[in-house]
Amino acid sequence: MEITGTVVSLLPMQSGQGKNGTWKKQEFILETPGQYPKKVCLSLWGEKVDENRLNPGDRITASINIESREYNGRWYTDVRAWKIQKSTQDQREMAPPPDQSFMPDSNSSDDLPF
Repeated sequence: MEITGTVVSLLPMQSGQGKNGTWKKQEFILETPGQYPKKVCLSLWGEKVDENRLNPGDRITASINIESREYNGRWYTDVRAWKIQKSTQDQREMAPPPDQSFMPDSNSSDDLPF
């Protein structure tokens, strides 16, 4: 599954020691485009943190896995990014050119309003 948006915030990096060795996690907030933008908290784990240096304002497409788990009768959902692709251009500034096939031709003799 993929999600596209703009990085609006980086949360503090977390690290620790587990039974399999040291671990680190970087969480960030991604805002999706559209009429009703949504903010989603995503996480990067392990070597993915070093491979993907993110900054607020970066436009990205993230390949994600979503998983929920139960703990003490409550459910927690984790959105984990496993691949990040940074956008090379800002999509909002790139408006498509007008469709010339529907533009009136100034040399046309057809002056019908419909």
